Amino acid sequence: MGSLNSLFRPASVAVLGASAQPQKVGNAVLRNLMNAGYEGKVYPINLKEEEILGYRCYKTISEVGPVDLAVICIPTKFVLDAAKECGEAGVKNLVVITAGFKEVGGEGVELEKQLTEICAAYNMTLTGPNCLGVLDTHSKMNASFGSTQPATGSIGFISQSGALGAALLDWAAGSGVGFSSFVSMGNRAGLTESDYLSAMGEDPNTKTIICYLESVADGRRFMDTLREVSAKKPVLILKSGVGQAGQRAASSHTGSLAGNDRAYATAIKQSGGIRVGGAQEFVDLATAFALQPVPSGNRVAIVTNAGGPGILVTDNIENAGNLEIAALTAETTATLREKLPSVASVGNPIDVVGDAGADRYQVALEPVLNDPQVDSVIVVVSPQSMTEPMPTALAVADAVKKFADKPVLTCWMGGAMVADAAQKSLEENVPAYDAPERVALVASGMARYAEIKAKGDGTPISRDTANKEAVAEIFAKVREDGRSALLGYEAAQVIEAYGISAAPAGLATSAEEAAELAEKIGYPIAMKIASPDILHKSDVGGVKLKLQNKEQVAQEFEIMMESCKKVEGARIYGVEIQRMMPPGQEIIIGMVRDAAFGPMVMFGMGGIYVNLIQDVSFRLAHNLTMEDIQEMVRETKAYTLLKGYRGAAASDIKAVEDTIARVAALVEDFPEIDEFDINPLFVYSEGLSALDVKITLA
Repeated sequence: MGSLNSLFRPASVAVLGASAQPQKVGNAVLRNLMNAGYEGKVYPINLKEEEILGYRCYKTISEVGPVDLAVICIPTKFVLDAAKECGEAGVKNLVVITAGFKEVGGEGVELEKQLTEICAAYNMTLTGPNCLGVLDTHSKMNASFGSTQPATGSIGFISQSGALGAALLDWAAGSGVGFSSFVSMGNRAGLTESDYLSAMGEDPNTKTIICYLESVADGRRFMDTLREVSAKKPVLILKSGVGQAGQRAASSHTGSLAGNDRAYATAIKQSGGIRVGGAQEFVDLATAFALQPVPSGNRVAIVTNAGGPGILVTDNIENAGNLEIAALTAETTATLREKLPSVASVGNPIDVVGDAGADRYQVALEPVLNDPQVDSVIVVVSPQSMTEPMPTALAVADAVKKFADKPVLTCWMGGAMVADAAQKSLEENVPAYDAPERVALVASGMARYAEIKAKGDGTPISRDTANKEAVAEIFAKVREDGRSALLGYEAAQVIEAYGISAAPAGLATSAEEAAELAEKIGYPIAMKIASPDILHKSDVGGVKLKLQNKEQVAQEFEIMMESCKKVEGARIYGVEIQRMMPPGQEIIIGMVRDAAFGPMVMFGMGGIYVNLIQDVSFRLAHNLTMEDIQEMVRETKAYTLLKGYRGAAASDIKAVEDTIARVAALVEDFPEIDEFDINPLFVYSEGLSALDVKITLA
């Protein structure tokens, strides 16, 4: 496991707070080490006992000397001194099971800070505090106080909750699912999810990684690590806390449509992780990845002995959104027609009919698995009077072994009659499920990962044409003026510095300047009062449209200034003069800065209906690729309009994608940009033009 090898596979373990009392955590940790069959050195640390569970006891860690792993399970008030003694003794890795730190607030926050400083001073890794512990089944090491010793397998499990981790380990054990390693992160005062994820990514015994997360310690590092690890093996993430209660108030369209959970969903998707919807899907999908190969595509074949169950599975496959019912080759269809009864259906789903025994399943399954147009297969067994559940399970397993490059999932739709056969399937490394919904969800998740693998690293966005100096100057002037919101013409200058086309505009401070500016930029003209303190400008006469000559512009300037000066306390900088552009397809491109992951870019249908329709998609600017941008554009209904809907001319989609990339570069380059909107952005058959740009600085 690379740098964490001595944590998961220690040659020696000391337990500080080892106890002879069975109800104590220190006893549970020691007992788990013993019951797991750990073959390394074990050093119980206890001031009073001479021996516990057959292990000789030591009064202090200093008597023992350097060990790979020390587990602390003593009262909170003694932890800091114990940690310091561990550091002085040369301990490499510290797991602090004891609670009473940051999670309780108050003094606990300072205690945790001191604990982190001690570990850093002695170059010890720190897991916890307030955690369940750590285990590795392949090294037979269980330094946790969980009640379950999981079976040896290939699933690595990272959990932010010790209790949920223990529950899922116990649940999986009842299903015969095996794990390679498990870590309960606790408060993450030292090592975080990124460290454990990287370690399990390097572990040859780990084929699949599952993570239960409530938050991340460092969003960008997590994205980088997830991106790297998911390129090698599936990473499944169950993220809790999906409500909007914690969403901050936001003034922009982008801010009001974004949310904390959307940021996590975007980060996971963009970095190659697979987010699951619940604990059942978590275990189901992990089992499939652990036991079966990754499919090469999304085409699914179904072999069933009953029409109804076969149709239910088919419906769920089609509703998954990313799966296709495979179109069998003529050769496969001919083989099935030759070998199956005349009443059998040789389309897809393949119905071997209700009197099918084990041999008929195998006869149908082998040519289907051999079909180049099939990427994965679901076998459905419904218990009928002629059904042979156990022989069928063995026949399916035998066929799977002959075609080891394609995943096979089984759906045993019944109860007692098929229970043993379903368990036998699992023992033969063929995942078994009891409902169409479950098996389809698993097939969908596997296809999602196949798509992730095929996607590759992608093409980074370019920053070659950006004029950072010009933007920095504009922001400096805004700050000097005591403002956080840019005026419209200033915001237009910012995006133009990054190569984004905006409607020609400028600021006039007199009627003469307004007339001259209008002549320069061209008619028709829109006028808007330049004031950060007047939010609803049209209500106070601060907006005029469709002005056709300089006389009108000069006259309306005087009227507008006189009207808006009556707004008490409003700072007025003049009037913004902007050319009114011909109508185009209206879209929005925006950004809101997420506390965990940084700037999150939005694209969607623009204009006045953006909040009502909410036809938007998001990506994080960090690690954004052109392929990500193409994908986010195509996720929306706006894309259908841009392509040309009902005879309308197609819009310049390439220009839209290029603009999203430029916005992402801008908000990455300037972290002081807190919120950003271009709405509307008119898109034409060639090119585009930003009409209304809003930029707010933090």
